[in-house]
Amino acid sequence: MKKFVILAGCALALFTASKPVPAPNQTSGIDRANMDTTANPADDFYQYACGGWMKNHPLTAEYARYGSFDKLAEENQSKLKELITGLAQQQHAVGSIPDKIATLYNMGMDSVKLQQQGAAPIKPLLDVISKLATKKQIQSELITLHKNGIFPFFELAAEADYTNSKMTIAWLYQGGIGMGQRDYYLENDDHTKEIRAKYQEMMTKMFDLSGYAKLTKTPAAKLTEEVMALETELAKASFDRVTLRDPHKNFNKMELAKLVAMTPDVDFNAYFKGVGLPNMKSMNVAQPEFIKAVQNVLKNGKPSAIKAYFAWNVINTAAPYLSEDFVKTNFAFFGKAMSGREVMRPRWKRVVTTINGSLGEAVGQMYVEKYFPPSAKKRMVELVHNLQDAFAQRIQASEWMDQQTKNTAVEKLKAIHVKIGYPDKWRDYSNLKVSTDSYFANILRSNQFDLAYMLNKVDKPTDVNEWLMTPQTVNAYYQPTTNEICFPAAILQPPFFNQQADDATNYGAIGVVIGHEMTHGFDDEGRQYDLTGNLKDWWQPEDSKKFDTRASVLVDYFNNIEVVPGTKANGKLTLGENLADNGGLHISYVAMQNAMKKGDVNANKMDGFTPAQRFFLGYATVWASNIREQEMLRLTKLDPHSLAKWRVDGTLPHIDMFLEAFGVKPGDKMYLPKEKQALIW
Repeated sequence: MKKFVILAGCALALFTASKPVPAPNQTSGIDRANMDTTANPADDFYQYACGGWMKNHPLTAEYARYGSFDKLAEENQSKLKELITGLAQQQHAVGSIPDKIATLYNMGMDSVKLQQQGAAPIKPLLDVISKLATKKQIQSELITLHKNGIFPFFELAAEADYTNSKMTIAWLYQGGIGMGQRDYYLENDDHTKEIRAKYQEMMTKMFDLSGYAKLTKTPAAKLTEEVMALETELAKASFDRVTLRDPHKNFNKMELAKLVAMTPDVDFNAYFKGVGLPNMKSMNVAQPEFIKAVQNVLKNGKPSAIKAYFAWNVINTAAPYLSEDFVKTNFAFFGKAMSGREVMRPRWKRVVTTINGSLGEAVGQMYVEKYFPPSAKKRMVELVHNLQDAFAQRIQASEWMDQQTKNTAVEKLKAIHVKIGYPDKWRDYSNLKVSTDSYFANILRSNQFDLAYMLNKVDKPTDVNEWLMTPQTVNAYYQPTTNEICFPAAILQPPFFNQQADDATNYGAIGVVIGHEMTHGFDDEGRQYDLTGNLKDWWQPEDSKKFDTRASVLVDYFNNIEVVPGTKANGKLTLGENLADNGGLHISYVAMQNAMKKGDVNANKMDGFTPAQRFFLGYATVWASNIREQEMLRLTKLDPHSLAKWRVDGTLPHIDMFLEAFGVKPGDKMYLPKEKQALIW
């Protein structure tokens, strides 16, 4: 249920003043080198605003997609590398945080040791699986794998109780399919069938590389066939991506006794005790029909198939952390076949990413100390308040909502918990053990540590101060159960915010990001939660109907966008993000107008552009990118965000102020008459 703006990059810009003071040398914030002024903005604004950037930043073999935010990610990773390698070259007290970061980095970078070990780090796990003989042993192994952060069949999480968001409960989620998305198993277009075939090629090779085929004296192709059949059964029982967006369909709280009666062959009594929740009484079973399918597999499935499936989960999880043959085989499918990337990222980038996953806040603390002083929060706090004021204005001025719904919406808006930069309290990693036995052994210990950390939240008050992203992440999110918006330190630099630029461009960039996250509290999902984060209907019935009618305009519009020949966008899957883009633009534009009235935005043309034009150019620049067709197809299947081009050319036709700013008129490709525009927030 977390709402993420998919962005990436680094943060250096500092907001040191509580109020912007125009500087004599202030820039427009618009770099004409990023533009293609030969394009007509009324026909293809994305090309007009971003064409120069795309020409100057062609895709390299390493990337399936490369955008302005990916460019920032590169710069950010280099900064993190400098921090981490600085530690890796020194001696530290054994068990200290610097020692853990240094040891994990050195283990990941030791290609000689990784080659020497080969499949040895996973051999003990595969040996145990190969010897499983009874249902009780299979049940026990399921628990062991989950405790190691390897999740066959289903996933375990700790999240808020939707009926009492102040408490955290255990959740069971559908999972356990290696390609991650049910459609890859069920659809039969040529591209999907090709992906399935290459997945099975990878699996067959991995069964041989790992030694599991030899260990069980079973041809690797036969093992693959059994696993593929089992995963397909799970895929058939899985909710699709659109249904997963419906909070009511995914909240099914039940007593443990009911779950046990429903799934006797899973033995959830033993499961919860085994993973560390011995006092479990009730939990949310997010997709009950899926859990019933797991019950059916465990009851009627061939033991050899279940064992092969367990082994595959181990191999697939471990592959990126083993010797080069595993890494290359893994990349050939997940990198090349699925995304179109031609070469792997350099080893140091992969290892830095791993450390960010295992010791994220420890690295984040170093990052903040060097690149983000506390004074940097001040300007961002003001911008958030400006956006809240603008949003409240738009709510009260709305003609389609009843006054009672408006008042409740404003109450929820004012209650939003704002997090900026970094957490006030850092996570404690003292119980995480990092050793020199093997890179993958450290991954398992990190998984065990994270699982224990997560399960410690179950049946306890929800920690509203916990951060769901590290400070060094260039991203932002809205969390409905805590009614919070979060902007990590790393998002606060160009193209999102430019300290030297007039604020018209900044309102188009970081302002829209802020408005986007706020709007998630009022999109088709977020609007179903009240100001305390409970799943509760606070709308007048007629207003709910009007909301759905207005939102359906965006569904229909994006359903008709052809992302590649023969493949259209999924308007239902992307509705929440499209609503947030639409709302963010409207809200931030009002905030810019308010700032202009106070003299905080230059009302004149700068570099030939009006404030309105600078606003929309600032917005589009955030989404400048190049992308491979394979990646477009992959993201269209699974990503709730529209592709970058359509976050511009698909969103802006619905914004009247854009049409006016660039003189878009009937007959132009970007033109959409007012009666066909989506206008909610």
